[in-house]
Amino acid sequence: MRETSTAPRLPGRAAVVGSVAVLAAATTLANRVLPGWAYPVCGVVTSAVLIGLARAAGLAAAEMGLSARHWRRSARTGGIVCLVVATGFAVALAVPGLRTLFQDGRVGQPAPGDLLWLALVRIPLGTVLVEEIAFRGVLPALLGGGQRWRWRPVLGASALFGLWHLLPSLALRRNAAVDAAAGGIPLPVLSVAAMVAAGAAGVALCALRYAGRGVLAPALVHLVLNSGGLVLAWAVQRSG
Repeated sequence: MRETSTAPRLPGRAAVVGSVAVLAAATTLANRVLPGWAYPVCGVVTSAVLIGLARAAGLAAAEMGLSARHWRRSARTGGIVCLVVATGFAVALAVPGLRTLFQDGRVGQPAPGDLLWLALVRIPLGTVLVEEIAFRGVLPALLGGGQRWRWRPVLGASALFGLWHLLPSLALRRNAAVDAAAGGIPLPVLSVAAMVAAGAAGVALCALRYAGRGVLAPALVHLVLNSGGLVLAWAVQRSG
């Protein structure tokens, strides 16, 4: 049976403004206000609110990349790219000069139980879920993307994804490789560069979303990059 959009009750522009406001509040709460245990809760609640706004604006699940019909294709597409990411990790571990990429001061030395919490709960629910729902699902659809690649919605959502990284970018110098490469670059300039890079990554993740016809594809890659990178950074720093 063909999926159709719900009857719109909320104007599209209002839904976009509401979504941006929700995301601005969420990033402020997550990075400046809430305790660590509430971070994944914030991600789940924010994702639910965004989906609710999109549905109220008349969007169907398929337009947001959330249709169950395409999960298999989306998982296959994401899985192939995950293998490429894993290969990149292996090369970085094997080349001594690249191992500094894993020397991230933000990781610290959490206990194994805390590491599992970070890799399996905090990152999947607090970071991957909300970012993929928001920037590869809801926002491109609200901006007119629907189920097809369109540059304007993709660039709009990806620009917002870059801005979403403003607060996290202020801690970039705690990564040894970034700090060494940045040299004397002022933090504001480094922060802007990081947001531009995040926006470019957003475009690539959108490409995955449309290639796989669902947000599961970029979500899998995002999870491997973040959780996999965290575990490897922890292991490298623990080994000395």
